[in-house]
Amino acid sequence: MSRSERSPLLLAGLLAAAGVAHFAAPRSFDATIPRALPGKPRTWTYASGAAELALAAGLAAPRTRKAAALATAAFFVGVFPANVQMAADWRHRPTPQKAAAFGRLPLQVPLVLWARGVARNAEGRS
Repeated sequence: MSRSERSPLLLAGLLAAAGVAHFAAPRSFDATIPRALPGKPRTWTYASGAAELALAAGLAAPRTRKAAALATAAFFVGVFPANVQMAADWRHRPTPQKAAAFGRLPLQVPLVLWARGVARNAEGRS
């Protein structure tokens, strides 16, 4: 299997694992939900987990891969405020936790680019 064939499946695996984690350990995700969002954090945690699982399924299927990859890129942009919230909330925690929270911020860029690359490679395929 070539790199271009593995890439969407790896991205799907990443999203599936994150989606399952949102349901298995929701409390840790609840804490990252920006307070400005309406409703309960748990609702957003579950909605985000469900979205990740749906995106993973879309990426895994060649017929829906391009649309799912573009939606994944948008999703990564959309969850960036939660990562900023986490970094702000964790700024007074021990250095390793603080470093992890702030280290997540620049990781959104390669995730968005990865999803866009999967979409580009899926063009013209069905």
